[in-house]
Amino acid sequence: MIVINDVHKIFNRGKANQVNAVNGISIDIVDSEFLVIVGSNGSGKTTLLNLLAGSVFPDQGSIIIDGNDVSKLHDYQRSQWIARVFQNPMSGTASDLSILDNFRLAAIRTRAKGLSIGINDHFKQQVKEKIATLGMGLENKIEQPMGTLSGGQRQALTLLMSVMDSCKVLLLDEPTAALDPRSADVVMRTADKLITDFKLTAILITHNLKDAYNYGSRIIQMGEGLVTKDLDKKQKADLKQNDLFDWFS
Repeated sequence: MIVINDVHKIFNRGKANQVNAVNGISIDIVDSEFLVIVGSNGSGKTTLLNLLAGSVFPDQGSIIIDGNDVSKLHDYQRSQWIARVFQNPMSGTASDLSILDNFRLAAIRTRAKGLSIGINDHFKQQVKEKIATLGMGLENKIEQPMGTLSGGQRQALTLLMSVMDSCKVLLLDEPTAALDPRSADVVMRTADKLITDFKLTAILITHNLKDAYNYGSRIIQMGEGLVTKDLDKKQKADLKQNDLFDWFS
């Protein structure tokens, strides 16, 4: 599904503050794999996610998604394959629009936009049913502006919105970092269910080692722009939580 081949990324090349963010990483991520990436600040994990998303381009190497070389495609050009949930709950939604309008925009994310966003009773019912699975009671508040909701509510809704249109790859960029523990738990359980139900290929970046231990079918540790550990499904299943904490001791 995703082939990252000898990818490099340097920021501020030739200057005193040059940063070698990613240093020749090669990773194959198979279809429906849920990869968790951990690492200290400055390890390169966020840059790697940005390279996958198309927010930045590699200086060297290639990125293949579903057989397509996307190395020089912008993020909006990769939207036919990729959906992304950001760390900041405010980044994935339009605050002034209603919950319903946000869902409709998400449903036509990869399509040409017209003068009308086309909401009917069938679509309203579909949105209500999806939102009800969160257990947050928001299914009866779909006309409420998104900006009036809590961060946890918005992040959970953003996850549901990510699968309203075509999506094969889900990028989770520290999605619980700004949330309280209860909201974080809802978001992670929702993400895990969507990944399973829709057979998505997913990549989670997290500093939360408990989430890194509990979720995903493969785990990678990064350091200084390199992959320092790579545990497959069986190795991750055999991993003890204390072993994971020892990686950072």
